[in-house]
Amino acid sequence: MSSRFLDVPQAPPDAILGISEAFKADTSPDKMNLGVGAYRTEEGKPLVLGAVREAERRVLADPTENKEYLNMGGIPEFCKLAAALAFGKGSAALQEGRNATIQCLSGTGSLRVGGEFLSSFYPGPKLVLIPTPSWANHKAIFKRCGMQTQEYRYYKPETRGLDYEGMLEDIRAAPDGAVLLLHACAHNPTGVDPTPEQWKGILEVTQSKKLLPFFDSAYQGFASGDLDRDGASLRMFADTGMEMLLAQSFAKNMGLYGERVGALSVVVGDAAAAKKVESQLKITARQMYSNPPRHGASIATRILGDPALMDQWKQELKGMADRIHTMRQGLYDALQEVGAPGDWTHILKQIGMFSFTGLTRPQVENMTNKWHVYMTFDGRISMAGLSSGKCKYLAEAIKDSVENC
Repeated sequence: MSSRFLDVPQAPPDAILGISEAFKADTSPDKMNLGVGAYRTEEGKPLVLGAVREAERRVLADPTENKEYLNMGGIPEFCKLAAALAFGKGSAALQEGRNATIQCLSGTGSLRVGGEFLSSFYPGPKLVLIPTPSWANHKAIFKRCGMQTQEYRYYKPETRGLDYEGMLEDIRAAPDGAVLLLHACAHNPTGVDPTPEQWKGILEVTQSKKLLPFFDSAYQGFASGDLDRDGASLRMFADTGMEMLLAQSFAKNMGLYGERVGALSVVVGDAAAAKKVESQLKITARQMYSNPPRHGASIATRILGDPALMDQWKQELKGMADRIHTMRQGLYDALQEVGAPGDWTHILKQIGMFSFTGLTRPQVENMTNKWHVYMTFDGRISMAGLSSGKCKYLAEAIKDSVENC
């Protein structure tokens, strides 16, 4: 039977999901999946936080909970608590009512709703400046919204660190008023973050160019183990009074990956404007998915609103962050032990779930084909997928790949 859709082009496979499928099909007992961006225990198992289990128990035991639709903007208390977590309870923007915050479908949905809003209502250039490299979905999301994208330098392969001067030079050369996408912390995929002093320099250029910052915050508390430290960059910008956007995800830091819990905040210069913005954000959500899911946000609300659960969550967050720091040190030590060529101190300097190893595509292919180590072709590995018992095996695979490919 013929179809009207025969000429639809085949979409390329998703890089991350493709890695996971190949990993599942591999029968080697030595196989390692370092591609997926999800926390794993020392035994390589998914982790459900104790605070999440307790919050979920309370949700299920609450007779007032139901399965009715939420409103377009989600749970109001969740939105209030999520904004306070990001900007700080003492934030002038929150106290003055200059923020419009709605619940969205994790970080991806928050970015998409924000992009649709900007495409329709932003009076400045419909141009989003995106770091290179960045999370692969960033460019695709904004292009789908009808926005133009332009890359700015971020990672410097020669130093395996931040290309700070190149970054500022590219931002200065961009059109005034463009949208500037920034990773709040634990830059994905590189794990390279600006220093506090460098953030001040980025802020100065942003202000001088009248750019509109759009922060993507997927790892608050998960990167350093400290919620305030990981929120310092976006708070620095917000405290100047400038207008900005924030896409917030609770997938990583609460382990609510499949629950799709997130929030979009738009901070503006006037409380009356914030109410108008909120109305349009809700209409945008209505026309995309009607309203967000209830269950995961109810769990997050319980945690954020209960001091005891909040303390438990903070402790568990620090535990996850500390384990990742331990894996960084373990891998570095193993690389020294096996004599892997080159300087691997960048493994220790980077932060968050991911590490940009510096391996080339042929080297990555050798890691997978010979050693059964699955990772993205740009050389990014998930430190959360590594265990102490696997550090030396991974180091030997890296040594072989660097020496022979």
